[in-house]
Amino acid sequence: MTTSTRGASKTPAVLVLEDGRIFRGRAYGAVGETFGEAVFSTGMTGYQETLTDPSYHRQVVVMTAPHVGNTGVNDEDPESGRIWVSGYVVRDPARVSSNWRAQRSLDEELERQGVVGISGIDTRALTRHLRESGAMRVGIFSGGQIADDAVLLAKVQEQPQMKGANLSAEVATKETYVVPAIGTKKFTVAAVDLGIKGMTPHRMAERGIEVHVLPATATAEDIYAVNPDGVFFSNGPGDPATADGPVSVMRAVLERRTPLFGICFGNQILGRALGFGTYKLKYGHRGINQPVQDRTTGKVEVTAHNHGFAVDAPLDKVSDTPYGRAEVSHVCLNDNVVEGLQLLDQPAFSVQYHPEAAAGPHDAAYLFDRFVSLMEAERA
Repeated sequence: MTTSTRGASKTPAVLVLEDGRIFRGRAYGAVGETFGEAVFSTGMTGYQETLTDPSYHRQVVVMTAPHVGNTGVNDEDPESGRIWVSGYVVRDPARVSSNWRAQRSLDEELERQGVVGISGIDTRALTRHLRESGAMRVGIFSGGQIADDAVLLAKVQEQPQMKGANLSAEVATKETYVVPAIGTKKFTVAAVDLGIKGMTPHRMAERGIEVHVLPATATAEDIYAVNPDGVFFSNGPGDPATADGPVSVMRAVLERRTPLFGICFGNQILGRALGFGTYKLKYGHRGINQPVQDRTTGKVEVTAHNHGFAVDAPLDKVSDTPYGRAEVSHVCLNDNVVEGLQLLDQPAFSVQYHPEAAAGPHDAAYLFDRFVSLMEAERA
């Protein structure tokens, strides 16, 4: 829940964590109150893409970079039609936007969309606390919403947990839409929108793919009604343990042996479809500088992440599944978290991060080409 009125930088604000830790600063963006799961992002750039990523639904994002907002906001870089974060936490907001593409300041955009934030706090101390104690519920209160600390803490502790949250349908498209191929059309892909970013179908369109983006509630019949050469499952928010519908649909795709590619939430859906479990990470991976090794090539990539859950699959062996042999194809070099899966006996694979480079490095762009190769091989 978020309530807001126009804010000013001198307006006091308070951030309250569910364990009772309190930080005091100034309002940033809208004035009011907001709640969510406190998480931190290590990206030093790309804040506009982060804010508009539907995977951040119901999360309050703490920026570890000290200066935020330097390049302002434009109407070309958003990854969706709105800001999805529940709240925003920065140390030193930029006083002036200094990019030729900027159309307004970040503060103005947060206020315009009713996003309650806080600035002027020690984000390093807050990040260290979240690393030690784990991601947790949080509230930001500013202006007239500030009350006694005990009252604010009680409000935070009343909020729902991220574990067990079923959120994909809340952020996904309600109606199917088509992103046409750029140049000559080579393939048709049905993309299940679990919280898809705008750049993802664009990256496929660049490779001659016509992308039919379907709602999160799409059935196998809906998918095959578009006569796809391949099926894609997108990123998205929430706990994959609640995504029984998408798991069932993915199993239907696997049974038909259609080329399949999943990212982020889609990786967790594939994990569940293959029979693996999922679990909540202590504080997750968020940012554009996460090191991942592609075990099929040995190459190390710098990648863009936003996930608080992961697949529980063995790193040291090939697993037997109802759809053939499967193995972990990618792994995070920071903590050995599973970052990718692939089937060895049919054309299906997934990764736990964002290959579309919005915002982030281009190291993983080859994954779209790998998807194209699977569809080419299947057609041949």
